[in-house]
Amino acid sequence: MAPDSRKSARKAPLVVGLTGGIGSGKTTASNLFSELGVPIIDADEIAHALVVPGEPALAEIIAAFGEDIADSSGALDRDALRNRVFANNTERQRLEAILHPRIRNRIQAEIRNITSPYCIVAIPLLLETGQTDLVDRVLVIDTPEDQQISRITARNKLDRKEILDIIHAQAARDTRLAAADDIISNAGGLDELARQIRTRHAAYLEIAASLSKQ
Repeated sequence: MAPDSRKSARKAPLVVGLTGGIGSGKTTASNLFSELGVPIIDADEIAHALVVPGEPALAEIIAAFGEDIADSSGALDRDALRNRVFANNTERQRLEAILHPRIRNRIQAEIRNITSPYCIVAIPLLLETGQTDLVDRVLVIDTPEDQQISRITARNKLDRKEILDIIHAQAARDTRLAAADDIISNAGGLDELARQIRTRHAAYLEIAASLSKQ
C-alpha cells in the first residue's frame, strides 16, 4: 500500500476505494459487492444528487458555463456539459473545482455512518483527483482499452473520438495499476468477475478484522 497519501491513522471501517477507467465495469463490480452485503458509497450518485434543480452546485455550474448547459426545465444538460469539459482541460478543472469538494465532504460524512467491517467507495477519478487519502486500499477494476471502447459504444452510443477523449482524460491504465493495492480483471465474463469479488470480499473481511484488533 502506498503510504504517502493514505489516511495517516485508520478509522473503522476499512475503506476500499474502487476505481477504473470508463467502461471497465465499476458499476457491475460495485453491485456484486453490494449483493454480498457491503455498503457502497458511489461518488457518481453523489454528484448526480448535487446537481438536481435547486442545489447550489447546479447554480454555480450554470453561472460558470452558461445557461446553455441547462435544459428548458432548468435541469443540467449532461451531454452539453460533457462535450464542454472533455474537450477542454481548463473547463474540466473548473467543473471539478465546483463539484469535487462537495463530493468529498459527502463521502466523508457517509463513511462516518458506516457500521460494517468495511465499505466500498466507488470513485472513478480517485487517482486523478488525488483523493486516495480518503481510503485505506485502492481496488482497480481493470479492462483492456478495446473492451472499454466496445462496452461504452454499446452503452452510451458515443462515437470513437468521444470515447477516446474520455479515456485519455482519465489516468492511464499503467498509472492505475501501479497505484493499486488490489486488482480485479474484468476481461472475462460476469461469473469470473463475481468469483474474483468473492475472493476480495473474504480478504477485506480478514483485513478489517485484523485491523480492529490493533
